[in-house]
Amino acid sequence: MGFEIVGLDGVLKPVATAKGLPNSHYVDSATFDVEREALFFKNWAAVGFGKDVPEEADALPVEFLGLPLLMVRGRDGKVRVFQNTCRHRGMVLITEPKKVRGVIRCPYHSWCYDLEGRLKTTPHVGGPGHNTHEDIDRDALGLIEIRSHVWQDIVFINLSGDADPFEEATASLLDRWSEFEQKAWYGGSDSAFELDIACNWKLAVENYCESYHLPWVHPGLNAYSRLEDHYHIIESGAFSGQGTRVYNPSLSDNQAFVDFAGLSQQWDRQGEYIALFPNVLLGVHRDHRYAIILMPNGPEQTVERLALYYASEAMTAPDFSDLRAKNRELWKEVFIEDIGVVEGMQRGRHGRYFDGGKFSPVMDEPTWVFHHWVASHLKAHASAA
Repeated sequence: MGFEIVGLDGVLKPVATAKGLPNSHYVDSATFDVEREALFFKNWAAVGFGKDVPEEADALPVEFLGLPLLMVRGRDGKVRVFQNTCRHRGMVLITEPKKVRGVIRCPYHSWCYDLEGRLKTTPHVGGPGHNTHEDIDRDALGLIEIRSHVWQDIVFINLSGDADPFEEATASLLDRWSEFEQKAWYGGSDSAFELDIACNWKLAVENYCESYHLPWVHPGLNAYSRLEDHYHIIESGAFSGQGTRVYNPSLSDNQAFVDFAGLSQQWDRQGEYIALFPNVLLGVHRDHRYAIILMPNGPEQTVERLALYYASEAMTAPDFSDLRAKNRELWKEVFIEDIGVVEGMQRGRHGRYFDGGKFSPVMDEPTWVFHHWVASHLKAHASAA
């Protein structure tokens, strides 16, 4: 099929008259490649969590949209992202999560880099026993560092290097959730899971943005957080979503998670669920938050990685392990319930006469905002080409 910019004009209309993105944006490899450049590489996209490299000298290889990347926590505690490629002959440096002992050593010719990416040793580069050469400038041959930013333990990268600073690109969201700009603690191995789903990554975003589907897809959740208890979140910036006014979980008769400090009264019963475009799904509540990173694997496969964080380090103790596990299973059940509909929409996108669909101006506006964002960035990318 290939990428056709003309198919996007209908998406950019007001929600009442707009069409959804054409089928090619869900099933076509060529279109997926264009989106990779225009949506993921030109913007801030998430590639992992800080908790994936929790200690000094931890290193994690990440395959992201075909790119070999390497997340490393330096001896200064900072997380950096490098291209996982030796500057000598292009060998992948690290293939499994590991603790770096001293330096990052290429397994091919033993060129070695420190945790900040500097090239430190080049054995025999000038001949046997000669570890230097006048034409090998180590200062110019460090690992290629990818522009990165860590926010709420989510590791974002901007591969093109020319996106606005993260704080500017996400200013409206940071302002909206300013009360949650405080330390939170990852719950540990009982506070994470992954789901491998046969759908295009955009369908996971679209479904997350709206509450319209709750009565039919999430009957248990809808029993206490009804459709009418939800509201839309639509602001300037690269996000949209929905919230509830009746957050009040009861996971245990004798335990409860500690709340974040200093929250205003609105958060006593309020929870919000926002998709930060392109590939992060976020949830905040008075006593915990979570993030889901969507890792696309081609146009029709997506891995969802979820991690849960709590307001107090005390909540990570063994005494709260059962409560943490219950919370994880509650959210896991919700997201498993979504699998049937996103995979069903993926199969439906192979219907050659489907025209992108029709938005409800009342119920689908958060999803339309995402479609509009995608179409706008693709048109801008095509214009700049």
